[in-house]
Amino acid sequence: MIEIPIDRLSAEVLNAIIEEFILREGTDYGAQEAGMDNKVAQVHRQLARGDVLITFDPSTENCTLLTRHQFQRYSTEGAEHDSQRGQDSQESSERRSQASAYEDYSQDLGQDND
Repeated sequence: MIEIPIDRLSAEVLNAIIEEFILREGTDYGAQEAGMDNKVAQVHRQLARGDVLITFDPSTENCTLLTRHQFQRYSTEGAEHDSQRGQDSQESSERRSQASAYEDYSQDLGQDND
């Protein structure tokens, strides 16, 4: 997951991302329903404070908004997952290497007994 700095986006693209997020999430704004303009302004403030980040996931090719805490947790879990995946891959490679060191001659038994 990659953080996208808001200053790298045009105002039009930034607003489109925010509006798409708001419509997708159906966020609850309390007892009084807020209009779209108010919701967009609220997200802009959260982005400006750094409470919310715009992120892009290359594996799913999706852009979304996450709280800073969610992003940090996701980054930590992703690093742990990548580390475990690398470890599993190394162990699997070692098992294949060990297995190929032993050839199976059981099918050859009795064929050359002339």
